[in-house]
Amino acid sequence: MSNQNTHTYREISDQAAALQEAWTQLQQQQDWIGKYIGSDKYEEVVFIGSGSSWYQAMTMAATYRKWTGRSAVAHPSSDLFLFREQTVAASKKTLLVGVSRSGESHEVILALESVKELPHWTTCGITCHPSSKMANMTDCLVSPRGAEKSTVMTKSLSSMTFMMQAAIALGAGQEKAYKELEAVLQSDAASVTMSDETAEAWVNGNSFNKTIYLGMGALYGLALEACLKLKEMTYTWTEAYGTLEFRHGPKSIVDPETQIVLLLSEQARSYELKVAQEMKQYGATVVIVTAQAGEDTQFADKVVELGAADVCDEARAVLYLPFIQYNGYYTAVNRGLNPDDPRNLTQFVSI
Repeated sequence: MSNQNTHTYREISDQAAALQEAWTQLQQQQDWIGKYIGSDKYEEVVFIGSGSSWYQAMTMAATYRKWTGRSAVAHPSSDLFLFREQTVAASKKTLLVGVSRSGESHEVILALESVKELPHWTTCGITCHPSSKMANMTDCLVSPRGAEKSTVMTKSLSSMTFMMQAAIALGAGQEKAYKELEAVLQSDAASVTMSDETAEAWVNGNSFNKTIYLGMGALYGLALEACLKLKEMTYTWTEAYGTLEFRHGPKSIVDPETQIVLLLSEQARSYELKVAQEMKQYGATVVIVTAQAGEDTQFADKVVELGAADVCDEARAVLYLPFIQYNGYYTAVNRGLNPDDPRNLTQFVSI
């Protein structure tokens, strides 16, 4: 199976173009920004999704809190429609944002439908399919080139995350953050190429029984997504944790057959590197994905340098995705698996 003959490979490799089209599309949906994510009339913004869409919702919510100073949370869509009273405060003026690549995810649709008659609730969404059920039932941002043929989410997740972050920056009047996102957009193509070459070489030279992804802040949801990408495509044992939380019990699973992949933030860099050093002492192989290498990362077995060290962690978030996606892809290929046809999976889940 050659790399170019899979939908998954082509779609990972196309994400810089998908980000650019999402950026262009956003300029045509300025009214959406003012009406929804940029409005200060909502007391709570709730991002919902299922699987990968929930994980990117975490990054969206973290970005919203940071750049607006207002309240936002991310929840699985099933929690919202089955356990709404335990999940959100009913009395708040709430904006519910559905996140769904296909716009057909049954759990997201059910969650949106469950609040349509409630006072104080407004719904909207983000998808890659403008004619989908979700886009027909509520007003949606659309990432046009994010639509995929592959089962696992790659460029759809990158482009929707980036598009929502840009909408938040514009809605909050955060000119600095918006310019940082524009700088990331300009560097993404080079990051994709570097990540492709780096992941292929790394996977070809190494094999692990266990992989642990670590991340904090806006990168925590992406650590969960990295874990899912490897699990979906390769069926290997992998988990994800908040970086410092990993020290409180879960580190007992670390041994010489463990790979630790740290999505390193700049905000908590020194603290997170202490955790990585500790795992190295326990015998783990440590990979650090970071804006910039330094003397403090020399202990690692591999450092993947993304650049964009002069932008905030939130704006840089999508640059972490190509490496973790290619890592899952090449691991699958090396195991003789077809990334386009993962076991037991479909593009969206019906219930």
